[in-house]
Amino acid sequence: MKPTLQRLLSDYGMIFVLLLLCAFFSAMTLTEQNPTGEAAARQVASDLGRSPGKGGRVLIAIRPQADDTLFARQLEQALTAAGLQITVVTGEPRDAREALQKLAAANTPLDAIAGNQVTASWLVFADIPADFPTLGHPRIVKPRSYRWPNFLKSENLLNIANQIAVIAIIAIGMTMVIITAGIDLSVGSLLALSAVLASRFIRDYAGATHASPLGMTVASLAAILLCGLVGGFSGGMITLFRIPPFIVTLAMMLVGSGLAYLLAQGQSIYQLPDSFVWLGRGADILHIPNAVLLMLLLYALAHVLMSRMRLGRYIYAVGGNREAARLSGVPVQRVLLFTYAVSGLLAGLGGVIMASQLKSGSPTYGNMYELYIIAAVVVGGTSLSGGEGRMLGTLVGAFTIAVIQNGMNLTNVESYTQKVVLGLVILGAVLLDTLRHRRSRLGGAAD
Repeated sequence: MKPTLQRLLSDYGMIFVLLLLCAFFSAMTLTEQNPTGEAAARQVASDLGRSPGKGGRVLIAIRPQADDTLFARQLEQALTAAGLQITVVTGEPRDAREALQKLAAANTPLDAIAGNQVTASWLVFADIPADFPTLGHPRIVKPRSYRWPNFLKSENLLNIANQIAVIAIIAIGMTMVIITAGIDLSVGSLLALSAVLASRFIRDYAGATHASPLGMTVASLAAILLCGLVGGFSGGMITLFRIPPFIVTLAMMLVGSGLAYLLAQGQSIYQLPDSFVWLGRGADILHIPNAVLLMLLLYALAHVLMSRMRLGRYIYAVGGNREAARLSGVPVQRVLLFTYAVSGLLAGLGGVIMASQLKSGSPTYGNMYELYIIAAVVVGGTSLSGGEGRMLGTLVGAFTIAVIQNGMNLTNVESYTQKVVLGLVILGAVLLDTLRHRRSRLGGAAD
């Protein structure tokens, strides 16, 4: 029983932690919700559908705001189809009073007043029978409020996924690198370099704001491939000259950042077409952001690679014992080159996605991202000693960090405190990994 429990905690412990974090922030953000827009219109239309009956008159009061306008349009369509006569007033309470005065002067009875939580509470509607006797006794209808966590709102959950997409995608390559007992500190700079390269290629060679989809695609692929070459160069320096990965990727971090600033001349590049945001902001399937769908697809492919293919077994073997892997016929140098090249390619893809999200390329993008990416990998259970880690764990680790940040934002935790909390989370994950390996070694020695 004990080994089974230990295995469950080892395999699914971070999922349990993530679920507990979601439950905690859901409880902390439980507040009263007021429907707006289409949801509010459907609810009010349902309440008014039963009365006053065909031919009745309803006054809809709204403010000059986008949600209120959508609410009024949807409600007017529904009530008109039900045979009701509709009067819409947009503005302030004085505008509502003028509308009531006109209806009273025309001796037109009013059956109901529809509004949202704000407009339905205007004092001008408080005592209509006394102020406008000819209007009768109209009832005031507004959407019913309910209690629901802000954290669990669909738009907030999609926002979490969209914000973590770039980090999670780059973390795929970082997971492979760390499994081989390496590290890649250059990914944040390569992200910035890719964003600048893609933006500059589009501006200078693809037509800038009039760029075609083909031109944008070619420019983005060129930026991604160049970052892949930089990652491959790092892998070559590590394998051919036996330079520690920390030193090589630290140097390439500075090189990548410097090149990004030189190519952008220290400025952001904004001359991009509106359609360029399709990858970063678009949502064509089930309203799920395209960047999130791409992230899920890449994780599925990476899972298959690491768990079902020979190359994945080679990556684990190199990280577990490099010399034993070499003696077993594993092409160690090619495996290392592959992992660093993939890390560079995915950093380049992350840069293109970020440029698409922000519709610009800037050398400041990706600042400190390498730390968040490494944190996602480590929190997800990948061992810094190499030879151990799973793609699902990395995805869970990325979402754990995103949930912590989002939850602290929703609960108004200041940014300085957030850094302290995230630092402690990373330290705790590494400490647990160290203790787990120490216990494994002690258990092996005892056997």
